[in-house]
Amino acid sequence: MLKETIAHDLLEIGAVMVRPNEPFTWASGIKSPIYCDNRLTLSAPEVRSRVEKGLAELVREHYPDCEALFGTATAGIAHAAITAYLMGLPCGYVRGGAKDHGKKNQIEGRLRPGEKVVVVEDLISTAGSAIDAANALREAGAIVLGIVSIFTYGMKKGLDRLAGADLENHSLTDLDTLAAVAAREGRISEEEIDGVIEFRNGL
Repeated sequence: MLKETIAHDLLEIGAVMVRPNEPFTWASGIKSPIYCDNRLTLSAPEVRSRVEKGLAELVREHYPDCEALFGTATAGIAHAAITAYLMGLPCGYVRGGAKDHGKKNQIEGRLRPGEKVVVVEDLISTAGSAIDAANALREAGAIVLGIVSIFTYGMKKGLDRLAGADLENHSLTDLDTLAAVAAREGRISEEEIDGVIEFRNGL
């Protein structure tokens, strides 16, 4: 099952770390038993290959009418570029805000009015950056079919925000799968799974 394979891959290369007894501090100040850095997949060729092929399959399965991929800056850019290459599609990316010089672009890459596009993101937590990218693309005249991503926490806040923005996301793997794989591989105990899931459900 691809979800379990990708979960194993992320754990194996340290892209996702689970430490229930030594929580990480997120930028927001939240103490979390889990930390995700999917940029590490770019440095692991075999994992990277499975990730990008998996993203391509998600696009083909859920968004068969897709005409271009746009990554979120900065984490989604490389994944969008590689996946677009595999699919023979145009690619671009969306900045967090417009540049203050040159053409003052927020969207980089050619975008045609009415073009059907998919946003590529590495991680979905509260979904803010993916929604911001989708809104910028919509304002520029694109038809945003949805989002594909490597990993999702499955936070209620993120799911609610996606629904409110009329967007759907399809991820290669998720926190529930990753916690189960981590326990099966002896990285955390069966009892610690509940704590990790409770943390997610409380956000």
